[in-house]
Amino acid sequence: MKQWQLLPEAPENFFTEHPDFHPVLLQLLYNRNLRNKIDIDAFLDGKLPSNQTLLIGENPEHIFYDPFLFKNMAAAVDLIISHIKAGNPIVVYGDYDADGVTSSVILLETLRILHAKAEVYLPDRVSEGYGLNKAAIKAIVDQGFKLLITVDNGIRNKEEAAYAKSCGLEVIITDHHVLPDDPKDLPDCLYIDPADETENYPWPYLAGVGVAFKLISALLHKSSLSDKQKQLILEKALDLVAVGTIADMVSLLGENRLLVKSGLKALNANKRAGLNELIKVSKINCDKALEAWNVGWQLGPRLNAASRLSHANTAFALLTTTDQAEAEELANELNQRNINRQKITEEIIAAVEEQINKESLPNLIIGVAGPDQVWNEGVIGLVAGKITEKYYRPTLIITRLVEEAEFDPNLKKLIPKKVSFKGSGRSVEDFNLIEAIEACSENLDKYGGHPMACGFSVKSPENLNKFTAQISALADQYLDKTVLVPKLKIEASLDFNLLDLSLAEEIAKLAPYGQNNAQPRFVTYGLRVDDVMTMGFDNQHIKIRFSKDGSVKSFWGLCFGGAETYCQIRPGMKVDLVYYLEINEFNGRRETQLKIIDIKTYD
Repeated sequence: MKQWQLLPEAPENFFTEHPDFHPVLLQLLYNRNLRNKIDIDAFLDGKLPSNQTLLIGENPEHIFYDPFLFKNMAAAVDLIISHIKAGNPIVVYGDYDADGVTSSVILLETLRILHAKAEVYLPDRVSEGYGLNKAAIKAIVDQGFKLLITVDNGIRNKEEAAYAKSCGLEVIITDHHVLPDDPKDLPDCLYIDPADETENYPWPYLAGVGVAFKLISALLHKSSLSDKQKQLILEKALDLVAVGTIADMVSLLGENRLLVKSGLKALNANKRAGLNELIKVSKINCDKALEAWNVGWQLGPRLNAASRLSHANTAFALLTTTDQAEAEELANELNQRNINRQKITEEIIAAVEEQINKESLPNLIIGVAGPDQVWNEGVIGLVAGKITEKYYRPTLIITRLVEEAEFDPNLKKLIPKKVSFKGSGRSVEDFNLIEAIEACSENLDKYGGHPMACGFSVKSPENLNKFTAQISALADQYLDKTVLVPKLKIEASLDFNLLDLSLAEEIAKLAPYGQNNAQPRFVTYGLRVDDVMTMGFDNQHIKIRFSKDGSVKSFWGLCFGGAETYCQIRPGMKVDLVYYLEINEFNGRRETQLKIIDIKTYD
């Protein structure tokens, strides 16, 4: 049973101060901490303060924050241009997730248009891990590169950046992750990171691809290309800016919202062969414009599947190819990897479920691969997320890595002689996971993360046992089982008579939806159930018609996959309903539709 939490109503003066907006829309803006006209106009209309913007190209829709507001941007651009003019090879050092791959592609494509000798290096998720590493840097130096530009990584790689410089490489770091607490731990090179609190940049929550987009914007501004050429180059990059931003689950407020809105337009223009083929294999309805959720739930996972089960180079090749046959082949390969990823994830979930005491759930769920199990480390974070979602408990999933093994001729198999462990965690809002990890860090080799997610490695079984005992005790100390109930946050209570197409259109102004700008959930109390229908091949979906005593209105509500959950709902019942208010478009008709989220018996 979910605990419904209705957000507080905005104060009366907030509504009187903004009489031109619909009261429901105002409540939603208030919930997003958009309280003054400047912020509201920027959110709804993309009107950024003119003294902080820069138009690059000739399209007035593409007015974003001035990239030169970053303190090191001008110096970074000048350094890149000097290497281009000298004919020096440049390497873009990316990351293996969707954000890192899209960042690498847009920077590489722009550098090559500007006649740079540029290549991309993407590290392997398993053998190299996240960020710069010395072995890769040595290989880059041996190939003759003179400038290394990171995207989506590097801000915590002080030692590796120093090694690169000692080998004769110049280094520019572009990243969006949190900086080290001590400024002495920062890399000694030019860096661009909106998370830097000493920056003057107005929006600190760019994704890695957003920072890369800022760099190419600055490069184009300094170039001698025509405004039309600059515009075309930026528009070519914007589709991947949207993909990387959405897939990395950064806030979709502020400038990110503007970048994604522009990027979705570019994405729906269907100009990139690889994305077109990925859309096809994802079975996305091409009769409708792609929305943010299509990227987040359908395209993003397939791009990320590249590195989870093999190497990110497949995703990179898909996004850069101009050959139709190759694009189709690569899209199918990524789709198959995603199917395999789903299967592996389900198998690990089943193994973890066997370790969970369902009769007495612990405050912290820990699943550890058994002696004969080696779980794919590329998916254990996904498993942790699924278990957390199901049981509403912080969860750690830990796989074992075989460091040394011997072949046993009697058993005819390799027997591990030395093992280490790698883990991934997901949490609930009641438990700060990274604080707990830090409190137990003496038994960890490496760790990192934030309050809701973490990653870590452990050298030995002895250290693992100490770590799991310590963090379990910590969870028992700070968590009361009575609060470990799933929360369903509701943005507003709506009178049934307010529901109509015009209100649904007002609410749709908030799209695209994502982090910090979720699709609004509403509640209406005391509805009457007039009709119930099941739908689908095996009747797994449910359709319910709701009305209200004293009202002539009625609306259908849909819940895909909800037939079993709401099998007790019968005509004549009175219920409270949590829902999305949406617009259903079919055969040229537009009508109001309710998407069911939760139902409770009316009290």
